[in-house]
Amino acid sequence: MAANKPTFDFAEMSRNIDKTAGKGGPPVDKWNPDMCGDIDMRILRDGTWLYGGTPIGRPAMVTLFASVLWKEGDDYFLKTPVEKVGIKVDDVPFHFIHVEKVAHEKGEALCFISRTGDRVIASQEHPIRVESDPVTGEPSPYLYVRFGMEGLISRAIFYDLVEQSHEEMIDGVAHLVINSAGETFVLGRSD
Repeated sequence: MAANKPTFDFAEMSRNIDKTAGKGGPPVDKWNPDMCGDIDMRILRDGTWLYGGTPIGRPAMVTLFASVLWKEGDDYFLKTPVEKVGIKVDDVPFHFIHVEKVAHEKGEALCFISRTGDRVIASQEHPIRVESDPVTGEPSPYLYVRFGMEGLISRAIFYDLVEQSHEEMIDGVAHLVINSAGETFVLGRSD
């Protein structure tokens, strides 16, 4: 006898979210639904969302899913008031494709915009961090989004940030840094 796979009714999910969502997105952090199992959904490292191995072609659907993403430990879920299902994420669930300078109470700030329409200002609450591949040295820049989740900053944006950066000495080593909302973020060593 085959194990029952969870069913996931996308229309019902949308109705449940619409009933409870206020300004600023659904209150995912206040929902405590039962776990219904895993579904065949995956977010690739390049930001492509797949369902059943096929790219999800409707941007509005991807935006809806992104609004109900939740992370516990290293696991990712789609969560509504009545159900929670596991999904796979290859790296991080959000991908930033645009940045603009905006006014902020703590001075000029960088506002990053994701493929799913999230607008996140790099700040103390939303820091930028950069990991370097130990073999190639290739940088992977990330920005904290919400609920323990981060977004990958596109390579083009990262190189723009490097162009706008300035050099600062940290522990006797020259680093490239960028400022946003009164905070300084290290992009990497300048050598």
